[in-house]
Amino acid sequence: MKKTTTPIYDILGISSAAICLVHCLVFPLLTILPLGLSHNPFIDLTFASIGIFAILKIIKKSNLLVSSILIISIALIWISILTEIFLEIHLDLIFIGGTGMIIGHFLNYKSHKK
Repeated sequence: MKKTTTPIYDILGISSAAICLVHCLVFPLLTILPLGLSHNPFIDLTFASIGIFAILKIIKKSNLLVSSILIISIALIWISILTEIFLEIHLDLIFIGGTGMIIGHFLNYKSHKK
């Protein structure tokens, strides 16, 4: 019998990744407006920390495809965030990683329904 994680971690991961992805796509548009906003990569770091918590709970009991997608996606996100913090270079890997996180969590969530 296959052990599965509770769907709450998938819901947490999907919502965190979706909010992060929306933040990363909409925030650059808000900086155009003269509101005095500037980008803070530590907000991205907060979303990534929530995501890593959900992933660590999921990858132990999920299949190889889902685990691979989630690990690669979180690695892309962390590479992008750490590059921005330490080298002040913005990489678009965070968009790919965020999309991969949503897909991976969604696939794992769907496997609970079977």
